[in-house]
Amino acid sequence: MYDIKALYEATSVKDAIALLQAHPAAHVIAGGSDVLIKMREGKLAGCELVSIYGLDELRGVTLEADGAIRIGSLTSFSHITKDPIIQAHINVLGEAVDMVGGPQIRNIGTIGGNTCNGVTSADSSSTLHAWDAIVELTGKNGVRRLPIHEFYIKAGKVDIRAEDGEIQTAILIPKESYDRCYGHYIKYAMRNAMDIATLGCSVNVRLSEDKKTIERARIAYGVAGPVPLRCASAEAAAQGKPLTEETVETFAHAILDDINPRDSWRASKAFRQHIAVEIAKRCLVKSIELAGGELA
Repeated sequence: MYDIKALYEATSVKDAIALLQAHPAAHVIAGGSDVLIKMREGKLAGCELVSIYGLDELRGVTLEADGAIRIGSLTSFSHITKDPIIQAHINVLGEAVDMVGGPQIRNIGTIGGNTCNGVTSADSSSTLHAWDAIVELTGKNGVRRLPIHEFYIKAGKVDIRAEDGEIQTAILIPKESYDRCYGHYIKYAMRNAMDIATLGCSVNVRLSEDKKTIERARIAYGVAGPVPLRCASAEAAAQGKPLTEETVETFAHAILDDINPRDSWRASKAFRQHIAVEIAKRCLVKSIELAGGELA
């Protein structure tokens, strides 16, 4: 069924880097939910694979000394959804990845694979962008960290330096990005489950101490452009504003200055723009409610 030239199983991160340098044409495989499909379709026929699936050091969710949440790149979607640290601080991420495929895919699919494939429709991507995630990459020259919006280069391509044998080892959410913040994610798709997003929107807010003002708002979309993207215009429009219907409307319509969806068989550009405004409203209102606020 699968045309594989060779499979090399890494025993450590260091070993994985060495294998990738020794076999520069090889592809990394973890859960395999993306790579194996491409192989079955013949797109990667006769390829070499470096498996990192056995590297338990890349699994799990922990709190760093500085309060950052560290998610190992091999952590499965199911693990993320059920993890107590995720549930306590960024529950919206657990809710977002719980919309990926079916139970079998969520049990084997990984957060690293979902980001490294570079697709804009990945259910984790918009939430990770909205929470200012940091991507950790490890290669022959050591550890490199960069903001997730810099990690995505173009559709299907991310900033992994193959010549250095780099692999993604973790995703980090800085404490400043989640402290006192509450968020909501909406996936619009043609089915309620087992479908790719037609559009995905993730919003989070931090309210003032009296719960009357938006101290900070973050919003990001998937499938609103070739890569996941943030909406700076909408974020600026909501900052410091009172919790009113007018603020919600201004925030939602401001996203049209930042998104650039395309026409496809799933939906037209105009339809995606219409949906984008509506789910921005719903995500913001729900985020405000989760933060303890109420529209005046």
